[in-house]
Amino acid sequence: MSDEDIKQLLEMVRDLTVRIHRIERVLHLSPEAIPSPPPAESGLQATPPGRVTAGEGAQRVPPPSLSFAHSRNSEPGLREGLEARIGSHWLNRIGITAVLVGAAYFLKFAFDNQWIGPSGRIAIGLISGIAVVLWSERFRTKGYRLFSYALKAVGVGVLYLSLWASFQVYHLMPNGVVFACMILVTAASCALALTQDAEILAVYAIVGGFLTPVLLSTGVNREIALFSYVVLLDLGILAVVVFKPWRRLLWLGFAGTLILYLAWYFEYYDRKQIETTLIFASLFFAIFAISPLLMLRQEQGAGTMPLALAFINAVTFFLQAYAMISEISKTEMAWFSLMLAAVYLGLNAIRSRSDQAAESNLKLMHLALAIGLITVAIPIRLESHWITIGWFIESAVLLWLGGRIKSDLLNVFALTALVLGVLRLLFYDNFAPTTLIFNMRMVVYVIAIAVLGFVAYQSRTNRHEEARTIAAVAIVALNALALVALSYEIHDYYSRQIASGLPAPAFWAPEHWSQMRAVEIARGFTYSALFMAYGAMLMIVGFLRNSAFVRWQALVLIAATIVKVFVYDVSQLDRVYRILSFIVLGILLLAISFAYQRDWLKLSHKIAEQPGS
Repeated sequence: MSDEDIKQLLEMVRDLTVRIHRIERVLHLSPEAIPSPPPAESGLQATPPGRVTAGEGAQRVPPPSLSFAHSRNSEPGLREGLEARIGSHWLNRIGITAVLVGAAYFLKFAFDNQWIGPSGRIAIGLISGIAVVLWSERFRTKGYRLFSYALKAVGVGVLYLSLWASFQVYHLMPNGVVFACMILVTAASCALALTQDAEILAVYAIVGGFLTPVLLSTGVNREIALFSYVVLLDLGILAVVVFKPWRRLLWLGFAGTLILYLAWYFEYYDRKQIETTLIFASLFFAIFAISPLLMLRQEQGAGTMPLALAFINAVTFFLQAYAMISEISKTEMAWFSLMLAAVYLGLNAIRSRSDQAAESNLKLMHLALAIGLITVAIPIRLESHWITIGWFIESAVLLWLGGRIKSDLLNVFALTALVLGVLRLLFYDNFAPTTLIFNMRMVVYVIAIAVLGFVAYQSRTNRHEEARTIAAVAIVALNALALVALSYEIHDYYSRQIASGLPAPAFWAPEHWSQMRAVEIARGFTYSALFMAYGAMLMIVGFLRNSAFVRWQALVLIAATIVKVFVYDVSQLDRVYRILSFIVLGILLLAISFAYQRDWLKLSHKIAEQPGS
């Protein structure tokens, strides 16, 4: 373990000790159970067992087995911990920056006064950087590892600045030579990091590696050279992580790659470079798609870092491809999204031989990304109501697959796609049917109703309460969509009657308004007839299936029909339609009442059998 890991472990144990002491105070335990901080040197010390009394009926409670001489329950201990952190970490980093800035000012002052020529300036910088790196080893051998790493950072920084100045400022060496020297510095820093088990040195090396093309930029578009170098640098980071569990280097590599890519893209990209750019973007994506698997291999309990990297990498690559491909062809972009979904499904077949829970979470993330890409591909490729149909079909497939493999996550995605389809169908899709019943609108509604029926069937076979709730909601939504679809057909029928089926007198003529009034009255009666017929059908199904839930839906619909007949039909419908509405509704209500009075479902016996009846 490194010094930093040991310090973090000590901090955790110190926090736990303080919490135990606070609990003992709350429980009013005797003072002898709370070890006071002795004036000895800081460290872990064994605490002898003692008796603890808590009022009457005292029990033997063992005191904490470990205590810190400078515990964090006192203000001085807290100040000392903060002071140590500031002194050993923050001042160290600030010192590195201060030395580099001071050296830069000194060199600039010397250069401005012509004390040293260009070649001498570069030579001094290179020699100083190498000397500082070698000098730092003396401190490391004596146990001052953090200070040694700080000196190495200073030396590496001086080397980078000297090489940059030799090319950009004084033009003493060609670009290729300086580039090779910077790569050598980066490789040497990585080698030191691996041999000395120092992650901080690897961080310095990677930062220097990504700064190299920026420092040596000449303003000329060299895409292949730039991205080839970045690919090699990312592969080097992967190689380091294979040997050392330094997963934070992967995040650093991802950030550096993305920054360089975006900087180049906004400055140089045009459509002629799409093939080369897409190839390199795919290589970057592949490297960081494998990285989460390496995280799981290297460390148990990796937490959310692999999941976050997998998600951000997928979103970044998709947006990169969308920016390049969509302006050329929407169809190709949809196929690209589907292929990317297939890649994530393929990644689920790779086993990392790591923590099973973490691996399962990563597989679920890959599955979620694949389904999300499929869902996005539908509106990219399809248009109009075909998007809605695509989401309904996707929902049915995911629901079937989720039932086969017992995956709650797939069921969630299936319901999400279904909700998207229903909302689009109700509030976004516009249809212009030319025939009644046999039209595209009715086809889409029938597909939606079928999928909702499948949801209800799948959920009712599940014994969980949440599944039964989903089944109930699906049945209600199914009936609501059926009523909406049939109501649209009634509206279209009478709209055609108004538009073409009747003579067309002058707009201001009385005959025109009387004809319009007749059609409106007939349409209002047809709506009432539809609600009564559908309510009767639900009641029959409820009796046949012995389903109280379906019968309650029928009763609610019939109650709404009663309100419409007594409130709207009485005042708006013609005498003949008014009579028919009341007679049909009365017969329907009498039939339902007779069925309940005959007690065909034995409801009275069920009530009598209930406790307390």
